[in-house]
Amino acid sequence: MADDWRTRWGHKIKDMQAAISLIKSGDHIFVGSGAAAPTPLLVGLTEHRDQLLDHEVVHILTLGDAPHVHPDLATVFRHNALFIGGNTRKAVQDGYADYTPIFLSEIPGMLRSGRIPVDVALVQVSPPDRHGFCSLGVDVGVSRAGIAACKVLIAEVNNQMPRTHGDTFVHADRIEVMIETDRPLHEMPTRSGGEDARRIGRHVAELIEDGSTLQMGIGAIPDAVLEFLGDKKDLGIHTEMFSDGAIELIEKGIINNRRKTLHRGKAVVSFVMGTRKLYDFVADNAAVEFHPCDYTNDPFVIAQNEKMVAINTTLEVDLTGQVCSDSIGAKFYSGIGGQVDFIRGAARSKGGKPIIALPSTAQGETVSRIVPALTEGAGVVTTRGDVHYVVTEYGVAHLHGKKVRERALALIQIAHPKFRPWLLAEAKQRRYIFRDQKDIPVQIPEFPEDVTRRTIDRTNVQVLLRAVRPTDESPIRDLFHDLELGAVPRSLNPTSGNDVRHQIHNLCNVDYEAEMGIVACLGNDPAALEICAMAGYRVDRATGYADLAFGVSPACQGRGIGTLLMEHMARVARRRGVKGFSAVVLPKNTRMMGLFEKLGFPLQSRVEDEMTVMTLSFVDRDLDAAEVGPPALAALPVDAPKG
Repeated sequence: MADDWRTRWGHKIKDMQAAISLIKSGDHIFVGSGAAAPTPLLVGLTEHRDQLLDHEVVHILTLGDAPHVHPDLATVFRHNALFIGGNTRKAVQDGYADYTPIFLSEIPGMLRSGRIPVDVALVQVSPPDRHGFCSLGVDVGVSRAGIAACKVLIAEVNNQMPRTHGDTFVHADRIEVMIETDRPLHEMPTRSGGEDARRIGRHVAELIEDGSTLQMGIGAIPDAVLEFLGDKKDLGIHTEMFSDGAIELIEKGIINNRRKTLHRGKAVVSFVMGTRKLYDFVADNAAVEFHPCDYTNDPFVIAQNEKMVAINTTLEVDLTGQVCSDSIGAKFYSGIGGQVDFIRGAARSKGGKPIIALPSTAQGETVSRIVPALTEGAGVVTTRGDVHYVVTEYGVAHLHGKKVRERALALIQIAHPKFRPWLLAEAKQRRYIFRDQKDIPVQIPEFPEDVTRRTIDRTNVQVLLRAVRPTDESPIRDLFHDLELGAVPRSLNPTSGNDVRHQIHNLCNVDYEAEMGIVACLGNDPAALEICAMAGYRVDRATGYADLAFGVSPACQGRGIGTLLMEHMARVARRRGVKGFSAVVLPKNTRMMGLFEKLGFPLQSRVEDEMTVMTLSFVDRDLDAAEVGPPALAALPVDAPKG
């Protein structure tokens, strides 16, 4: 086959001098991207710079060297970055190169229309097959459009470029000059993000359901997410890119694309970047289809994948939910890329979940990535209206459809603990928290993961028991006005004329030690569950007993949820050294009294002001050694979500 293609198209193979001679002064030069960057051609440009004058060189991120952005060549080449890579970042920041902010999905249209002009395209391809077709290999991305727009096509024909399936082919007749090489592709080895990245990965993985279709980028966080998907089933891929981390899940059958609603049975991708193992995996692999990014990143196409989960990283998020991903202050760092394309596509997908993930800090925990306001000069890539989920190593904040007050509290809760006092004070100063908001402690306690528990009710519906969060105030308010089967502390009465909002605020803002609140939630989404019951206590430090509040929604009566919640609250309280519970119950509330009796601890009651005061004393009964209640209510052996 090799001899055959040289026989038919060998006359196109030229030396670098002949290739460069096709470029005229002032030409706009398009360059292929990613691992398929035609680096020998870029080197050839710079080596023959005496023949060249005043060229714009346009491309997105490339691996390998970028010799054309050297300051000494500024009068010969001016780079226009459609996405800034590490090899061009300094040139952009120092003013020797330009940056065009643009959605990745729109770049091909800009190239084809001539709004971003292209005269010459430099790309890397595989050798022609017996029909004359060369493959763009590991990066279709924007190259298909660059080829369509150019007048002159110069190709590096690399014998090590794999042939890939999909919309990847260009015929040898379209190529004016071929430069033949035989070199390894540029690689991007995986990097570990440490324990923080793993914690983020675990939180994100908990949001992913069986049958979901995934979009993921490259880096420590996407790789960490993949690490925690081993218990999932029938996942799919529709993404602009993926890396080595996906291979193991594909080989294990966890990613099999069987339940995709678009391109079923196929992993759809625009480009890949990783190691030689990845490039060998996609070579002639009919299960992986490459398409240009105006298709893979089209939000209307993305939305056709049901349960589309988009996972994107960012640099900074403010307390209202604005996301900056392309700059650090006024210094441009990367680009808009495909983040908004996939955030909006996933948001419109049936059952879709758009996720923004980031470490809570930067620069050795000296800088918070969650900030009161974006840094001066920072650009909003994803608007506050587009953001749904934000994930850090401290948990998940669900922002979509939430008030600014709820957003601020949710983001503060997942910020690094040492920055929470500052963020909370700033939120109050900016009136993100209401002017008449009751003063709350500046220090927000660490969320107690040990309280989280999954179980099932008598109807075999999953129930999540977790500690209350400050962001639960709105659903707790609705529950508060509808409580039945209730016990109330002396300081709290749903029928009193006291300020209900402040009472609810006290229930939702606790220190998780002397005060505790636990909610029972229904649903499959750990970050957006329906709260159907709540229990809370406050310890009297003089006696060691806790004043108890308890209530279950009428719609959830008779399902054993009250029993589950009471048993779990007792378990949590005992672990924290509480001696027992005290609560005020209406004398006619025999069901609440029955709940106290079910716990099996010594119980005393007395009538006081026409109310029954019940006191339950904990003894050495081990609630952790064996599950309480009937077998149908035993806890499921499932890792609890942290949301």
